[in-house]
Amino acid sequence: MPESILISCDGGARGNPGPAAIGAVISDATTEPPTVIQSISERIGVATNNVAEYRALVRALEVSADLGAHDVHVRADSQLLIRQLEGQYRVKNAGLRPLFERARDLLAPYDQVVLEHVPRADNVEADALVNAALDATG
Repeated sequence: MPESILISCDGGARGNPGPAAIGAVISDATTEPPTVIQSISERIGVATNNVAEYRALVRALEVSADLGAHDVHVRADSQLLIRQLEGQYRVKNAGLRPLFERARDLLAPYDQVVLEHVPRADNVEADALVNAALDATG
């Protein structure tokens, strides 16, 4: 049971909206380097990029809920996602509102929450999981 977890997440759509997928890496942040606990790579049907970004975070937080961690550090390359959760940007899109609220509810139990916007180049693993899901046939 890690004290602190690191979530790197990404979502993407080919077309906006279009076929979409999510990717996330959940790691034990107390180890150096962080030890991967679980990876997520799933298609989510047709969605916008922003919906996919939120769905990636929500899915990762749902999976992480039972780990018992006290702290969570979220890294994402979506500035919109991070800034909305920080309260710097308003959630104007009605379609994002329920996802925003679900993400906030899932973050609420943690003692410490760090939200970090990172460049896409620093979110390679999560991005690769998105593309793997989109490239998979079936």
